[in-house]
Amino acid sequence: FRAKALKSEQKKVSAYYNLDNGTGKIRGVYLQGNDKVSPIFRDWLSAFRDMDASTLSISNTGGTDHLAFDMIGIPGFQFIQEPIAYSTKTHHSNMDNYDHLVEDDLKQAATIIAYFIWQTSQRDEKLPRKKNNLKYNN
Repeated sequence: FRAKALKSEQKKVSAYYNLDNGTGKIRGVYLQGNDKVSPIFRDWLSAFRDMDASTLSISNTGGTDHLAFDMIGIPGFQFIQEPIAYSTKTHHSNMDNYDHLVEDDLKQAATIIAYFIWQTSQRDEKLPRKKNNLKYNN
């Protein structure tokens, strides 16, 4: 799939952030091949080193909602999380419920996500797009 150009309302979106892998703490961000955001995100994550969130992976990760945004040229990012039995027990099972949430993990994740959203909203420019940002690569 290739989008020829972003629609006018899509051009206003700076980024899409996704947290989709259960209750585990955030450990970093998948950059989806967008190396231009690496120094920005490294700076933002530096505030959370004491929470063990410092990893940036240039890799793509699949199976989550950020792909639709990335696919059309809006920078879409998935946070790297501790798995906490997500793939083995809770993912789309009868164990995928509130009983398996870890409150401290959710507080840590909410803090980091709020910070990323705030920083994104306060930038003079939108986050950099990938050079080949209209190609779907997963």
